[in-house]
Amino acid sequence: MFKVEIENGYYLFKLKKLLNDRNISINKLMKDTNTDYKVLKRLLTGEIVRFDIFVMARLCDYLNCRITDIVEYFPNNKKN
Repeated sequence: MFKVEIENGYYLFKLKKLLNDRNISINKLMKDTNTDYKVLKRLLTGEIVRFDIFVMARLCDYLNCRITDIVEYFPNNKKN
């Protein structure tokens, strides 16, 4: 899992753990979902800047999971 801190909280990227738990390689995921390697690599490492809803839908359908099983956002609990 990769934690990426941002101004108002952090994202937890969980795709790598999900793939490891299911014994699925990134190459198999790439081929089976027709998703570019660079896109998957960014989701694995948390280096993504924008979420593509179509890619997320393909991954969720293929892995039979929810978006929050792949990436989750945790806001800071500070009120301004």
